[in-house]
Amino acid sequence: MTSADHKLPELRQLRYFLAVAEELHFGRAAQRLHMTQPPLSQAIQALEQTLGAALFIRSTRQISLTAAGNALIPEAQKLLQQAQYLPELMQGYAAGTLGQLSLAFVSIADYSVLPPLLRQYRTQSPGIRIALREATTDIQLQALEAGEIDAGFLIPPLPEHLQADLHYRKILNEALILAAPDQLLPPGPVQLAQCAGQEIILFPRRIAPALHDAILSCFAQAGLTPVIGQEAIQMQTIVGLVSAGMGIALVPQSVANLKRPGVVYHALLDEVPQVEIGIAWRKDNHSAALAAFLQLSDTFA
Repeated sequence: MTSADHKLPELRQLRYFLAVAEELHFGRAAQRLHMTQPPLSQAIQALEQTLGAALFIRSTRQISLTAAGNALIPEAQKLLQQAQYLPELMQGYAAGTLGQLSLAFVSIADYSVLPPLLRQYRTQSPGIRIALREATTDIQLQALEAGEIDAGFLIPPLPEHLQADLHYRKILNEALILAAPDQLLPPGPVQLAQCAGQEIILFPRRIAPALHDAILSCFAQAGLTPVIGQEAIQMQTIVGLVSAGMGIALVPQSVANLKRPGVVYHALLDEVPQVEIGIAWRKDNHSAALAAFLQLSDTFA
């Protein structure tokens, strides 16, 4: 016989047991439970058979607890207490006030929309445990496809093979600006043509192909031959390489919040593309915690 074949104690039996254990008298326990003594005695016997151990030592005048009976008291109290909170717990999960939310984000989001959104969500839903994971768009798409995360802040577009499975909502657009080593350019807005001869620091194309190509196109339109000197995945690494004098980079405007010695951020006089960040999630994800987060994200879009 496997463990799955064993009959398990019922909560009703555990309540009956505790009443008898406290009264040490079947008659008084039955009176307290608003029942007659015979069905109470039968329920305790059935519990003993289920557990495979005697819980009471019975005599004509009194009863007392066995070692197994004494050991069962705290366990029965714990189980009944947990059962008492089950409705509240399940209602919290159904309402989205309890549970877990797994989010991934590109580093750009960490300098713009993510901190205020998380701050407000934690205030609104303190019972939700948030699991955060910084990841590039390509990694996020793989995680969404595998159902490993609830939602991701990423750079569009969604690949065609995932459009049937994922929802996508734009959160923000922001302009590209130039991150350059200090003293390379005069203060204030500049044109890309002023960066002739400078190598570019850029993320690998696989991370966000459309944005990668658009950035290189900006340099070509300015009459420059774009030369990628260094590649880096994270935005803070890109800015760190600029700080080290390894080249220049086009970064979203919010990255200017990332201060690094030796880096100056310049607005661009050239016509440059906007960087879009949005949130993607699986269409078959019906998590109430996710629904509440998405509703809040609407106010940031």
